[in-house]
Amino acid sequence: MLTHFLAAAALLSQALAGPVPNRVDKRAADVPTQTPIGPAGSSGQLRGSKSLAGYDSANPVDYEDSTVIPQDEFELASAQKQDPDLGLYLDLADVENPQPIRGGSQAPTDPGPRDREIERQNPDLYAPPGTDMGGLPNAKWPMGLSHNRHGLKNSGYTRQQNTDELPVAKAMAGVDMRLEPNAYRELHWHSANEWSYIMNGSVRVQAMDEAGRVFVDDLQAGDVWFFPSGKPHSIQALESGVEFLLVFDEGDFSEDATFLVSELFQRNPKSVLAKDLRVNTSAFDNIPEGELYIFPGTPAPKNISEQNSTGPAGIIPKANTYSYHLSQQQAYEVPGGSVKIIDPVTFPSAYNFASALFTIKPGAMRELHWHTTSDEWSFFLAGQGRLTVYMAPDSGQTFDFQAGDVGYVPVPNAHYIENTGTEDLVYLEVLQADVYNDISVAQWLGLTPKQVVQDHLGFSEDTLNRLPKIKPFIMPGDEDLLQTDFREERE
Repeated sequence: MLTHFLAAAALLSQALAGPVPNRVDKRAADVPTQTPIGPAGSSGQLRGSKSLAGYDSANPVDYEDSTVIPQDEFELASAQKQDPDLGLYLDLADVENPQPIRGGSQAPTDPGPRDREIERQNPDLYAPPGTDMGGLPNAKWPMGLSHNRHGLKNSGYTRQQNTDELPVAKAMAGVDMRLEPNAYRELHWHSANEWSYIMNGSVRVQAMDEAGRVFVDDLQAGDVWFFPSGKPHSIQALESGVEFLLVFDEGDFSEDATFLVSELFQRNPKSVLAKDLRVNTSAFDNIPEGELYIFPGTPAPKNISEQNSTGPAGIIPKANTYSYHLSQQQAYEVPGGSVKIIDPVTFPSAYNFASALFTIKPGAMRELHWHTTSDEWSFFLAGQGRLTVYMAPDSGQTFDFQAGDVGYVPVPNAHYIENTGTEDLVYLEVLQADVYNDISVAQWLGLTPKQVVQDHLGFSEDTLNRLPKIKPFIMPGDEDLLQTDFREERE
């Protein structure tokens, strides 16, 4: 008996020590190559023959199947024929079958698959200037690609951009919110500071601080509000409806993580709520099921004083108000456009939020510059433009923008914004700073000794004399800067 047991044990040990069968191969071998019986109208096979794997003279490659697009099947924009280092803007809107070409060569061509609308909107990505180099984080996010969250009964919507959509935007996040006439963004508060610019319509905003002081104001397109983190507030569209931009000082902030009064009352025992408000529990029989978020409301009285609800602490002093009527501010006009700056110097409540509203005329550009202490979060309100981001030591990439796009440039990367359209380009720059700041490249060189600049860049005396000592902010378009042959082609 012992002998038999030892022999069996030896066989078992040998079996365990032997090679493990290739179960994957076995399963693959068991899969039939013939097509199973399928629905009516099906034909062909799900899998091909094993003879198609690897080299087989019976399966020759078609070496004459060209991927090159013939020259008579596409055209070039006139700017594509110029020196790539000029980096002229490529208007591909009316170009037949655009190709990613710079410098007038007939290569490379793009056989596809392609999304030509995206290519036409982003020509500097599709056919980048010759000066672009290296890799940079994406600097653009179209709000049109953000998920639209709708309110109750079609009362409005929101769409947002945070680091989920634009990973480089670590310091700020944005929300585009629309309220139909009389609709509310329900009573709420945030973990982040909220800065807002009104794009369309009019709105009534209300808030309270820790001391029980209250605030209420009516605002219109072009105005700004700011609510510090933790301060409860509400927003109601007036009879015209409203659309506004929200900027938060946390890159990963989500509008969906807002603290809501509806959820506050749903997540506490009714007995506790009754004790807190000194009412019977029946007072909470009609609280909403689920959050209100955005919902239809009763029209606000036209006379704002009818909604004043002031306690012993009174109102928030004007020096600490949460609103600023930027629409009434006179712009600083320069050749090529205008700018309005709003920061804590004139709007003290909005601590660490500085912004500039730029209007750039066709052909003009927001000068080459960088910011010293903050990333730049931008939103394009009208028109179209492009910017090149320079990142140390040797990377540069050019991005194109249209109305509704978010742009983001980390500190202290250098950049400009050029109007590439035929109408005014209007956009917001938002910084996390107590004072709006930037370094003008032209002014920097203009205030540097001429000999130093000449030794570095080889400028002529005429060029050195043109360098400004006062910050331009905006550089006007100048047809004389274009090559003669290109100008003649355009005409």
